[in-house]
Amino acid sequence: MHPLDVVKTRFQIQRGKTDPTSYKSLGDSFRTIFRTEGLFGFYKGIFPPIMAETPKRAVKFFTFEQYKKLLGHASLSPGVTFAVAGLGSGLTEAVVVNPFEVVKVSLQAKRNAFTEQPSTFVQARQIITTEGLGFRGLNKGLTATLGRHGVFNMVYFGFYFNVKNIIPVNEEPTLEFLRKFGIGLVSGTIASIINIPFDVAKSRIQGPQPEPGEIKYRTCFKTMATVYKEEGCQMSVEQQNTSQLKSLLAVSAYSYTLRMIAEVSGFIQRIGSQNHETWPRWCSDAFGL
Repeated sequence: MHPLDVVKTRFQIQRGKTDPTSYKSLGDSFRTIFRTEGLFGFYKGIFPPIMAETPKRAVKFFTFEQYKKLLGHASLSPGVTFAVAGLGSGLTEAVVVNPFEVVKVSLQAKRNAFTEQPSTFVQARQIITTEGLGFRGLNKGLTATLGRHGVFNMVYFGFYFNVKNIIPVNEEPTLEFLRKFGIGLVSGTIASIINIPFDVAKSRIQGPQPEPGEIKYRTCFKTMATVYKEEGCQMSVEQQNTSQLKSLLAVSAYSYTLRMIAEVSGFIQRIGSQNHETWPRWCSDAFGL
């Protein structure tokens, strides 16, 4: 999924079709990156999201459950509760991941060969040394990141859980998996499209500025206004496609992981319900011994 993230960032930081470094299409971006930067060019900035993934997911789902419990004391409908809890979890998640995003975007924006690129830690140290830890340094673009994650989680969780409760559960495991997968896919696609303005603003703020030494993109909503004034509000087909492909892959991986966890959990429960003397037979059946 990371190659799509690199392409998405490249499209977001290019300034319209008048930008001499702009890609003509999604296919052109893949061909150009592969030709000029090599295969590893698609994996620039991969270590920050790897390092952030575990705390990001933990914060996201833990805070969602906590906000949901807290909102349970208010007289809100289940639909509003899920959406507001999703918004809260997204805002909390954004605070955790933003420094990693700053480093990631700065690495993804570089068009030199992968072997010529500084390491993640060198890049982070350079940002801290030259720009500091504040909102102009390692935490720049925080408002845009808050908007991106907050809006995405609000739409995703609000739509997913409400629609999931409306569509009847299917007793057949495969059809039930497809039901959840389909709802998750639609939820992720809608959320990705809605949060793109915040995502573009984040990339512009955290990425390289058009003129060295001059900060053109500084705040979230001012950046949105500048982009709208200079480039219009129409989202490029390539950017929409990369966002939807990322959603598809993410939902696929998430749904498949949940299914595997459920199967393993059921298997462990079946083992636990058996007498200890029958464990060797269960192990033989499980691993084909």
